[in-house]
Amino acid sequence: MPFHRYARDAVSPTSGWSRQWPDGRLDRAPIWASVDLRDGNQALADPMDMHRKQQMFDLLVATGFKDIEIGYPAASAHDFDFVRELVTKDGIPDDVTVSVFTPARPELIERTFDSIRGAERAVVHLCHATACLWREVVFGMSEREVVRMAVEGAQHLVRLAEREPGSDIRFEYSPETFNLTEPELALEIANRVAEVVDATAGRPLVLNLPTTVETHSPHVFADQVEWMHRNLDRRDGIILSVHPHNDRGTAVASAELALLAGADRVEGTLFGNGERTGNVCLVTLALNLFSSGVDPQLEISDIDAVRETVEQCNRLPVHPRHPYVGELVYTAFSGTHQDAIAKGLAALADRAEREGRDVGELPWQVPYLPIDPKDVGRDYQAIIRVNGQSGKGGIAYVLKAGWGVDLPVDLRRDFAAVVQSAADALGRELEPAEIWRLLRETYCLDDSPAPPAGEEGTGGSGTDDGSEALARLAAEHGVGFTPPRFTGTAAATGAPITCLVALDKGGRTVWGLGQAATAADAAHRSARSALLRAGLHGGDQ
Repeated sequence: MPFHRYARDAVSPTSGWSRQWPDGRLDRAPIWASVDLRDGNQALADPMDMHRKQQMFDLLVATGFKDIEIGYPAASAHDFDFVRELVTKDGIPDDVTVSVFTPARPELIERTFDSIRGAERAVVHLCHATACLWREVVFGMSEREVVRMAVEGAQHLVRLAEREPGSDIRFEYSPETFNLTEPELALEIANRVAEVVDATAGRPLVLNLPTTVETHSPHVFADQVEWMHRNLDRRDGIILSVHPHNDRGTAVASAELALLAGADRVEGTLFGNGERTGNVCLVTLALNLFSSGVDPQLEISDIDAVRETVEQCNRLPVHPRHPYVGELVYTAFSGTHQDAIAKGLAALADRAEREGRDVGELPWQVPYLPIDPKDVGRDYQAIIRVNGQSGKGGIAYVLKAGWGVDLPVDLRRDFAAVVQSAADALGRELEPAEIWRLLRETYCLDDSPAPPAGEEGTGGSGTDDGSEALARLAAEHGVGFTPPRFTGTAAATGAPITCLVALDKGGRTVWGLGQAATAADAAHRSARSALLRAGLHGGDQ
């Protein structure tokens, strides 16, 4: 492969400084800014109609976003109409600030202001490219011409905002392709724009730094952000924002390191929809904070409902392995993973019982699961699924979770071979009901309607556990049975009592399973099943 074509020099800040961001710690959520309705919508083969835009906007509000970019009104009649709909029909909640995007061209800036006329407050987002390749190849402009474009665009924003005295209009500026722009030039442009709009702590400028096309490792972007953070003229009048794209698959890392480097705000989309490989996924970022014990300041406790709405609006599926939200991200098929998860869940339940607390009150410590699926609206039912790769621990977990049947260790090993053989033969995973059916078909061979001897007409006493019947059968056939082991959820559900016993036949353990309304009957049936499986006549006792 022609790798030599892609050698890149990092666009690094001026020498003579030392990075400090590696010593930082993320201890609070950033300002979240959704661009689903602008950047995300631009990336759709089938852009959102008015109904889908409203659905997305309502979801973002419900999720807790206070900063929402609602469109590119100069580029699309649909975007313009949607902005007007929200503005004129009082569709913007009092605690939400909307923004609209515009390139640095006078006629497009004016069209953008037309869209927000009458808004109580709004942000106008000015953007243009600043990097060398774009300057020279796309626009044929010099550095000075690019600086002049930024200054004149900002001046036009200020003039038009002054014509709307009834509206609180503020500004955002993005030197597009910031990560490929010479740092000194990016700093000069940012300082000039901040001066034109008179950025102050009371009326800050959102200075947004995009990795428009991600080309370097995340630490390079962090260096660029920190250098800007430490050198801006009006830092107290600036909300320093980042807008990572995912061309290298490291947008989340770029955002996190940028926050360590001094960024205050992150622009992105729910689940990362955006041009090419997408924007940074804000849900992943938020739940990364959550999984570290930091309040994400977003309401995503029903992650599947959020995903369903986003898929409807974008008409794009969310990948089943997408962090935190994918269908399979809390599911284990591997036997070693299943065993560790099952043991972790059991240990947590045991601790909760000892301390008299709910599991949800305890620190989460379960192998292979970074967060409790229940905290984002999932349940434990699909955590462990069984196929030919699965092990005895996972199979045992499915039976215990679904039917309360806790298999002894030796029986787990015995039954795992049965399940794996069935899964390999079918070439797919087995549903829990199929596993339960296999267990009964393999071990529960005595389904006769008659009660065991000594119980005719009485149903058995409540204290009889079938020990006498087991002793008699053992004597008759010259074998020894293990003590009956009762398991299942009969007490809670009214289901039959399940009993497991084993016998030894020439050094081989043979298991039997019995189910009945009473313990004695279940024990008797389990013993007869073991005898039948061992090739010994169970009789009609």
